[in-house]
Amino acid sequence: MDLLVVGGSGLLGLEVTRQARRAGQRVATTFHTRRPDGDAHHLDIRDRAAVIALVRAVEPAVVVNAAYLQADWATTADGGTHVALAAAATGARLVHVSSDAVFSGAAGRYDETAVPDPITPYGAAKAAAETAVKAITPAAVIARTSLIIGRGDSQHERQVHALAGGAPGALFTDDLRCPVDVGDLAAALLELASSPHAGVHHVAGAGAVSRHELGVLIARRDGLDESALPRALRAGSGLPGPADVRLDNTKTQALLTTRLRGAREFLASPLPVE
Repeated sequence: MDLLVVGGSGLLGLEVTRQARRAGQRVATTFHTRRPDGDAHHLDIRDRAAVIALVRAVEPAVVVNAAYLQADWATTADGGTHVALAAAATGARLVHVSSDAVFSGAAGRYDETAVPDPITPYGAAKAAAETAVKAITPAAVIARTSLIIGRGDSQHERQVHALAGGAPGALFTDDLRCPVDVGDLAAALLELASSPHAGVHHVAGAGAVSRHELGVLIARRDGLDESALPRALRAGSGLPGPADVRLDNTKTQALLTTRLRGAREFLASPLPVE
């Protein structure tokens, strides 16, 4: 097997699988609740023995770990460790997807040399997984990313549609991120998988936007009333989490032929008609 996508039923996992199969690769995936099409295997990555057994049975050349569960340390931290152990045991190359949540936001801008300083349980779990991956599989790629935007099917897009329709909530104007298009992200991960590069890479979109500006861009693309999107400040809201995390992708972008577009660019075009 050329590729095993762990977390293959999620937004990113589905896109990685689609692009790899379109390129002629043999791809197997794992799922926990929703079975995707094709060669898919049920897997609970919290079960170390099950993860190792499956990877041994599939014998992939590359494992892409796109699985996570924000509220569950065992899935995000322990599960990431189990996938790294399985890749090491079978000699598979590992691409581990991490997050900008590993940072507190105190520095604002972060390049690949920045030391994680998480302030949320999810960020701590992602940072723990990164540490395990580095120790177990030093040749692995650790790909930190930011808010992943799909083609109408990401949680951020669904939230914007709900807010535009009058649902309660608001979008912060002081919460900055570097959103990435799911197609760009998947292409970059596959490119890194076939490269000799190792270590931490920042695979996020070029340029930062606030969550409110991101919502406005999505609303414009989808023909929604952007003035209907409520705005608020994270500062003083009492909600946990960093307010300003800008992943600097300069170093990683220089290694890639895939262009990591910023949200102002990739949301400027209308959704394709199926």
